[in-house]
Amino acid sequence: MSLAFKTTPPEQPPAPPIDGILPNIPDQAAKPRWPQRFQLAAVVALIIGYAALSHYSASSPDNKGLGAALSIGPVLLIGVVLLWRWTQPLAALLIATSLCAFLYGYWPVIERNYEWADLAQQCGAYGLVALSFARSLFAGRVPMCTQLASKLHAALTPAEIAYTRHATVAWVVFYVLMTMAIFILFFAASLRVWSLFVNFIAFGLIMLMGIADHAIRRRILPRRPGGGIFAIIQRSLTG
Repeated sequence: MSLAFKTTPPEQPPAPPIDGILPNIPDQAAKPRWPQRFQLAAVVALIIGYAALSHYSASSPDNKGLGAALSIGPVLLIGVVLLWRWTQPLAALLIATSLCAFLYGYWPVIERNYEWADLAQQCGAYGLVALSFARSLFAGRVPMCTQLASKLHAALTPAEIAYTRHATVAWVVFYVLMTMAIFILFFAASLRVWSLFVNFIAFGLIMLMGIADHAIRRRILPRRPGGGIFAIIQRSLTG
């Protein structure tokens, strides 16, 4: 009695490319990045345009209507979007209609006192950012700068985690000081000087703070690819 064993031929290696033609492997790095760049440029243009119009309205006493519209416009837009997402469409429509009727009836009062809305908007925005950074430092939470760094580099070393925690503390102090400066300047300087600070100088200070943070990080931590200052700005503006 003879036994026959079935053998399988050994796996053949993949055939080499013919005539220099490489296999069809998708190149993720070669994908066009124009949508991201266009989105970043649109956000930057929107911020610059809003700041220029806001400062123009604050510098001219005859443009209180424009100043009032710029002051309450972003808040109203955010409020309407949140209403539409959190409530039923009919309820959101009724609330938005009532809000429009209120603005129409009290627009002269709002126009004469829009500077106070500007103060609340600016202090509220920087104060909320400072609170967000500060809350991320509580026990059981991930510091804000650590979250941003992990989005860029995935896993972080213990030295990077320690540095980003200290950087988050520095940003908390920075935004608290910015909020205090905006509040004090509103009462200590003219409206034109205050508008110049909140619309232009504040953004310059934020950029300087970001550059200083990036320079210190590159000095004391090993460099990583894809973590330049422009990548950080793009992710901060476009999410």
